[in-house]
Amino acid sequence: MKFESDKPIYLQIIDIVTEKILTGEWAIGEKILSVREFAASVEVNPNTVMRSYDKLQQDEIIFNKRGLGLFVAENAVEIILKEKKANFLQVEAPKFFQSAKLLNISIDELIELYKTN
Repeated sequence: MKFESDKPIYLQIIDIVTEKILTGEWAIGEKILSVREFAASVEVNPNTVMRSYDKLQQDEIIFNKRGLGLFVAENAVEIILKEKKANFLQVEAPKFFQSAKLLNISIDELIELYKTN
């Protein structure tokens, strides 16, 4: 798998996992890939995946059932949406609107683009 060079790989893995949860590919209560399985699937060191999974557990997005593996937490979707929405509004949207202003893109053009996507 190709990773972006400007963002740590463990954070990119967190993005992959949270996207799988948001799209329903990994359902609430479902067992997820083990550290070794996930590491093999994205071709990274298992320690990197472990770091990502540890963070996801700290954030209560996944949880460990001793002896059974890791599972998607009950309120994982709500936690992910809250975090991603806050990040979008605080970090990504301001950059986006700054670029739109610099390029003289009108709100009407943005609304039309939003409606078509």
